[in-house]
Amino acid sequence: MEPTQNVTEFILLGLCHNEMLQPVCFVFFVLLYIATVLGNLLIIVTVKNSQYLKSPMYFFLSYLSFVDMCFSSVTAPKLIADFFVERKTISFDGCIAQLFMVHFIGCTEIFLLTVMAYDRYIAICKPLHYTSIMTGCVCGSLVMASWVGGFVHSIVQTLLTIQLPFCGPNKIDHYFCDVHPLLKLACTDTYLVGVMVIVNSGMISLICFVVLVVSYVIILVSLRTRSSEGRRKALSTCTSHVAVVIIFFGPLIFMYLRPSTTFSEDKMVTVFYTIITPLLNPLIYTLRNEEVKNAMRKLWSRKITLGVK
Repeated sequence: MEPTQNVTEFILLGLCHNEMLQPVCFVFFVLLYIATVLGNLLIIVTVKNSQYLKSPMYFFLSYLSFVDMCFSSVTAPKLIADFFVERKTISFDGCIAQLFMVHFIGCTEIFLLTVMAYDRYIAICKPLHYTSIMTGCVCGSLVMASWVGGFVHSIVQTLLTIQLPFCGPNKIDHYFCDVHPLLKLACTDTYLVGVMVIVNSGMISLICFVVLVVSYVIILVSLRTRSSEGRRKALSTCTSHVAVVIIFFGPLIFMYLRPSTTFSEDKMVTVFYTIITPLLNPLIYTLRNEEVKNAMRKLWSRKITLGVK
């Protein structure tokens, strides 16, 4: 006989418990969220409208920006709204939906970053075959595979969580619903589920990270035979990718490649990869990429010219 599911809603303890700091946090995270949406939207519009950014790399970059925008939107609006709410509640169904979307979009980004590393590997290590390998069909299929992989991962995480009995308490010491905080509230032994979560989430993050590191090492080794100009351009692009990989995968591995325990640093680490990283990605890719900056200038000049006419 299955235990009765008594919990119909969860209470989120939130990010900031100091009432004096809550208005400051509200303004800070509102500005971060607006900058994230506008920054990623700018990249999407620039890539879509620029005739100079038609290579597969920018095709993947536009999808990464879309994923980042979605990823931030899953957690940031609820976090922002809760700063002025004394009782921060979320329904059981809403909590499970949020958990599903966080893992769906987050895992999709993991696979997309891996795909982008593969694209750079082909472009730098096999330049003569690049256009024949990275066709439009292949690029579209890789993006679709990233979404499907993220969906499968998230379904597994959600099913592992939703089948657990929740009889109370219902207070989640976090600002959004995630697997580890929910496992602590289940009215049963969650050791096996915790192990499966580590295998599912942690190993995906670790394996993809190792694959990314190996691919960029191979790229760096192959650059030794290139001209100084070709080496400089390739290094500039790869450095941007490596920076994004490190700031995204580091917190993920810290959060999910460990037993279902909580640390005082968890909330800040989670803020970094759910809210800060989606903002940093467009900054990193635009500030270190002359082609994107030039395309933005031309797009902006064209809009101004059309506006004057």
